[in-house]
Amino acid sequence: MAASDPFGLIVVDKPAGPTSHDVVAQIRRATGVSKVGHTGTLDPAATGVLVLCLGKATRLSEYLTASDKRYLAEIHFGKVTTTYDGDGEVVEETGQAPSREAIESSLPQFLGEVQQRPPAYSAIKVEGVRAYRMARAGQSPDLPARTVSIHELTIKNFDPPVLRLEVACSAGTYIRSLAHDLGQALGVGGTLAGLRRLQSGAFDLSDAVPLSDLMRSIEAGDWERFLLDPAAGLPSIPRVRLSDEDLEEIQHGRSIAADGNAIGMALAVDGAARLIAVLQAQSDGYQWHPSKVFVG
Repeated sequence: MAASDPFGLIVVDKPAGPTSHDVVAQIRRATGVSKVGHTGTLDPAATGVLVLCLGKATRLSEYLTASDKRYLAEIHFGKVTTTYDGDGEVVEETGQAPSREAIESSLPQFLGEVQQRPPAYSAIKVEGVRAYRMARAGQSPDLPARTVSIHELTIKNFDPPVLRLEVACSAGTYIRSLAHDLGQALGVGGTLAGLRRLQSGAFDLSDAVPLSDLMRSIEAGDWERFLLDPAAGLPSIPRVRLSDEDLEEIQHGRSIAADGNAIGMALAVDGAARLIAVLQAQSDGYQWHPSKVFVG
């Protein structure tokens, strides 16, 4: 793989303000790398872990996007907004806050697999149109509830009317909807006042570089030091180390032998542990077939 063709991940600590797409576009322009993507949208006001895929690593985004997430949410009780966060118009204001005991009693109903209705102001498409565009035009997009998994809800601090809540959840969970639904369950209303993503899949804030620092490194020409091995984002997927003969076969899109126990997906790596391909097990368990090849 040519040195001029970056192939890896960069974990950014996104500041409040830009959209996830803005960050992608900024990095693409500044580095000159034509293929840059992200693995999970953060709203403009949200901060924290945003995993960027560069070069051929964008082909891994479908696996990385599906990973679990962890957030620190600030929920302001006593008011409801159109967007379920501070950017929306206030449509109800009770000025009331629940007791800590009431919050603790209500949280269990939001744990596990739950049905959650996304906010009307979201990027979900309805008949090809983004829901937020319909909402801004005065329409009421029909967004059906969908199943999400919320693994943990931990109260970090409660200073009425603001609750700081740590949330571990599946991809696709809307923390804005959680804030709104919790407020409704408590009978006082609630809206998301702040959000920081602490973790996305295998990466947390300790892996993240502030966007401003990354931009300075791009200007200095040493930004590639922040590139991470693309396989680092998929630690739970088994590795298959390729022989020289297997490497040749994989590069030409041909299957290689397995031990009869091949199941699901694996990552093919060479002798230097570089990611070569994503492999898919064949039904007999005796062959791996390349579904995505990154070199050759």
